[in-house]
Amino acid sequence: MLTKKQEYLEKRIEQEIAIAKKHGTKNKKAALQALKRKKRLEQQLTQIDGTLSTIEFQREALENSHTNTEVLKNMGFAAKAMKQVHQNMDIDKIDDLMQDITEQQDVAREISEAISGPFGEQFDEDELLAELEELEQEDMEESMKSMGGLPSVPSSKLPSSHPSQRAKTKKRAEDDDDINMLASWAT
Repeated sequence: MLTKKQEYLEKRIEQEIAIAKKHGTKNKKAALQALKRKKRLEQQLTQIDGTLSTIEFQREALENSHTNTEVLKNMGFAAKAMKQVHQNMDIDKIDDLMQDITEQQDVAREISEAISGPFGEQFDEDELLAELEELEQEDMEESMKSMGGLPSVPSSKLPSSHPSQRAKTKKRAEDDDDINMLASWAT
């Protein structure tokens, strides 16, 4: 009903504006009367808008109240259901049960560790590494002894001026022997 009245007032406001325009400068008194009626109609329209807003707000509040009522009912049902479920439960029994579960898990872990542990003697890995290092050192010393000593140093004097081509060739041969001996010793 208020919406229909709102539409009616809007049409009347348009009519009064048209009348004011029509009389404009020709009949100022009639134009002013039309503008006054328009102002009164606008006030009525503003009141109707306010009333419609209030009604809309109350409708929303009523819907929210209904929703809240339904939510509270359902929360009450849930609380009753939880109370029935928990009625047969005792916190002390639950604590005892959790302790039993923890103990059984510890037992299962100990059994698993016992089963997966190595059989036979266990050796310290650091001791084994130290023994391996000693064996490698002894093996190296043996190989050095079997090679013999260092190559002999020539006892003759070297010429001080320009050496001959033959001396160079002899020196090169000795150097090659020394290098070969060092190479065999290193491998």
